[in-house]
Amino acid sequence: MEDAVVVGSGPNGLAAAVTLARAGLSVTVIEGADRIGGGSTSAELTVPGVLHDVCSAVHPMALASEFFRRFELERRVELIVPEISYGHPLEDGRSAIAYRDLERTAEGLGADGAAWRRLFAPLIADGGAALAHVIAEPLVRVPRHPLALARLGIRALSQGSALWNRAFETEGAAALLTGVFAHTIQRMPSLGSAAPGLALAAFGHAGGWPVPRGGSGAIASALADDLIGHGGRIETGTWVRRLEELPPARATLLDVTPRAFLQLAGDRMARPGPYRRFRYGNAAAKADFVLSDPVPWRNAELREAVTVHVGGSREQLAAAESAVAAGRHARHPYLLTAQPTLVDPDRAPGRHVLWAYTHVPAGSVDDPTEAIVSRIEEFAPGFRDTIVASAGRSALQLQAHNPNDVAGDISSGSVNFQQLIARPTFGPDPWQTPLRGVYLCSASTSPGPGVHGLSGWNAARRALRREFGISKEPDLSLGS
Repeated sequence: MEDAVVVGSGPNGLAAAVTLARAGLSVTVIEGADRIGGGSTSAELTVPGVLHDVCSAVHPMALASEFFRRFELERRVELIVPEISYGHPLEDGRSAIAYRDLERTAEGLGADGAAWRRLFAPLIADGGAALAHVIAEPLVRVPRHPLALARLGIRALSQGSALWNRAFETEGAAALLTGVFAHTIQRMPSLGSAAPGLALAAFGHAGGWPVPRGGSGAIASALADDLIGHGGRIETGTWVRRLEELPPARATLLDVTPRAFLQLAGDRMARPGPYRRFRYGNAAAKADFVLSDPVPWRNAELREAVTVHVGGSREQLAAAESAVAAGRHARHPYLLTAQPTLVDPDRAPGRHVLWAYTHVPAGSVDDPTEAIVSRIEEFAPGFRDTIVASAGRSALQLQAHNPNDVAGDISSGSVNFQQLIARPTFGPDPWQTPLRGVYLCSASTSPGPGVHGLSGWNAARRALRREFGISKEPDLSLGS
């Protein structure tokens, strides 16, 4: 009998497995796909020799994550941190830019520089450490950093309400922040977009928005190498349809959504209520490009930015997300783009790659490529002429790659305010299920989406205490 079985090899599943193996337990990871990584995978999606990120590309949460700090990820994977965390083009050829340096950002925002500084300086006064703890904890617990939670909460209440424009005088600062809020695929303004959006924006100044050299798959590989080095096993190409199909184990950790958990549990779940009520959000659709030259943004400063949010003004961004929330494709869609070859040229020698998401209604079957190209052309005339090859994926095709992306929901569950508190259940331990020894550890659990490993780490620590009586947390560092 194994000590523990983990289903799913995304960053959270692997983080759980590493934590258990480091405690001296026998661990097997079972993955349905032919390769590990889930949302942290890199592959040749267009032409041979060109490496693309399949899902995630830029990783602010990797630097902020307490799990990855303890795991010493930066010693295992080279995380390249650009000077520009993210940029935002405006329709008149100007741009707004968030640098790692908060003061440089404030200077560039002119009349709104002081407002931007007031918004973020208190959140990053300690390098963002307290904020990182706040977002990693279920909101129903007594916070370790109540002041940091209060600072984030006050700002979220302001930016998540109809008062959100009172802080800014200019279009640039408002659009720059809204581009980050839109990561959540929510109506705006809303608390569900403002709270995580403010945290992501703050991490852009605290540590930056890094790109892993060699692609996001390097993070999954580092986790897998550590697991195997401590006696763990990984089995790919094996889809599990019922818990009974798993090998006997004292603890089972599932890197799956609540919907998949109910399917796996079958009749064993007498009261499935909160898992059945869990709601999935709208979707992303994606296109990957090989380019002959970097994106020719009209604004020259943006040509140095790896991450660029495209969508125009705050009002235009909000209108696009409202259309998606109403079940329509936006006429002028929001885009999240990343051009990692600006700092990691070996991914496409002599060329560039562009990674681009847009937001669409859940279950959309539309190929987003033309919509993405046309939208970028508005802010980067001549972009179409740089395209050497492309590959588009609809929302349903994203789900086909990763079943946790239900109908294309890359957050594995709506990031609305209710599901920031109850993810997927309300209480201090949302990872434990009613089934003895069974835990959920996916992005459907607190603290939610992102490549941070925290959901898996939290679930594994609880399993260690409850199933094995191990209260001492294992050392995750390279030295052990």
